[in-house]
Amino acid sequence: MIAISVLDLSFVIAGASPAQALQDSIALARHVDGLGYTRFWLAEHHALPSVASPAPEIMIGQIAAATRHIRVGSGGIMLPNHAPLMVAERFKMLEALFPGRIDLGLGRAPGTDGITAQALRRRQVPLGGDDFLDRLQELMLWETGDFPAGHPFRSVEVMPSGAPLPPLFLLGSSDYSAHLAGRVGTGFAFAQHFAAFDSEAAMLAYRRGFRPSRWRERPHAILAAAAICAETDAEAERLALSAELATLRRERGEYLPLPSPQEAAAYPFSQAERARLERGRARLHVGSPETLRARLGALAEVTQADEIMVFSAIHDQVARRRSYTLLAEAFGLGEGAKP
Repeated sequence: MIAISVLDLSFVIAGASPAQALQDSIALARHVDGLGYTRFWLAEHHALPSVASPAPEIMIGQIAAATRHIRVGSGGIMLPNHAPLMVAERFKMLEALFPGRIDLGLGRAPGTDGITAQALRRRQVPLGGDDFLDRLQELMLWETGDFPAGHPFRSVEVMPSGAPLPPLFLLGSSDYSAHLAGRVGTGFAFAQHFAAFDSEAAMLAYRRGFRPSRWRERPHAILAAAAICAETDAEAERLALSAELATLRRERGEYLPLPSPQEAAAYPFSQAERARLERGRARLHVGSPETLRARLGALAEVTQADEIMVFSAIHDQVARRRSYTLLAEAFGLGEGAKP
């Protein structure tokens, strides 16, 4: 059976505070810890009123401490926002504290708007253009220690010494990171939940181009998908109204808290808005356990995914936890869960 994981954005929900969203993330992680899920990843976003957590490395430590079995990681650290040495230090420290349970997912985007990105990076030395490759190479060199002879960084010891970097994954919504992850031999995670690029093309490009490396001997492709599960298709569709209205607002640049299904049901959608939502339905998987087992299973097969990482924007936290329970049962995860 295919591995199933969780992607969490610490969404702020209408009627609750951002601080409560962080507590909800920890509660969800505790809930899925014993259900047989493989990973629990946290995203990095800045200056968005709809997303509470700008610092996944802090949430990773909190969630790893609150759980026992599930791997915890970043989905992802936006590398252009950070000095590679700081990323190496923080994730080596997490690995030292929770050995064998940490993942390091890396992204190229800023995770925010242009002005906030400038504020995040204004004290960094400007290299000009897209310096993701330079930062990725430097991060890897902090682990390998293979800086050229005479390089000033050769004398720097990354602490805590003895703790390795966690497994690396490159994140993407196009085929750029797919090809790069294959060439450098890391894992790859594709954001099907918002990508306009074809997920099958990106996932297969990664697998075809994969070269074994010190980071990974075999390819490992994760498909991140938005999914909402309930006992019946009708109830799942009702819960999905929140995600649909949030998506529509986000496309207009409105990053509001996740609305309730009642608020979304009362929203006066225009015919054009309904048509836009219908076109986006290929990126939102909604239904009963049987419906989602068939739909996500078919998606995993066509993309040759090793793992499906489920992102669920559900307003009611009880219903959100229930959604993950139903998915675990549908995919037989509990059969492999640790006692």
